[in-house]
Amino acid sequence: MDNDLDEALDAVGPRLRALRKQRETTLADLSAATGISVSTLSRLESGRRRPTLEQLLPLARAHGVTQDELVDAPPTGDPRIHLRPVKRHGMTMLPLTRRAGGIQAYKFVIPAKSRAAEGRPEAKSHEGYEWIYVLDGKLRLVLGEHDLVLSPGEAAEFDTHVPHWFGAADTGAVEYLVLFGQQGERAHVRARPKSAR
Repeated sequence: MDNDLDEALDAVGPRLRALRKQRETTLADLSAATGISVSTLSRLESGRRRPTLEQLLPLARAHGVTQDELVDAPPTGDPRIHLRPVKRHGMTMLPLTRRAGGIQAYKFVIPAKSRAAEGRPEAKSHEGYEWIYVLDGKLRLVLGEHDLVLSPGEAAEFDTHVPHWFGAADTGAVEYLVLFGQQGERAHVRARPKSAR
């Protein structure tokens, strides 16, 4: 039993680091959101310090996951994913997957605004690969030299080393899905040929 507990606590650090990197959050941002010092967060992520319950609560809240997900608790048999929305940069992000590794799924909601973003916004790049699918509204995707508008039912797939930015294309609200994987993990959609149906 103690061995299982040790293994679970030892795995929290890498899981915390993966969650923070996926959300493109700095240690300073996370410190401001949780009240935990930057040096403590760094030691937690590197495994040089084990988390306490008082640290797990705000960390789970800041990352939009459950404490069970942070410590990789055994499943209870309940297949539902309990969505915990996270608000960042004026939009709402809902994690749709439970585990910290592998491909992650998110739903993003950008609220209606009085005016759309103008000009060329600041694009960012990072490790990984993304696939996006627009559910509702018009999504503006700035990807490298491309400035695109995606409508409901349209999808895009790209390497996140290419500088990119998402936002509303007009003043209306936008809802879209994102699948994000570490470098080399791509989302593949397969469909059977019509004759096989």
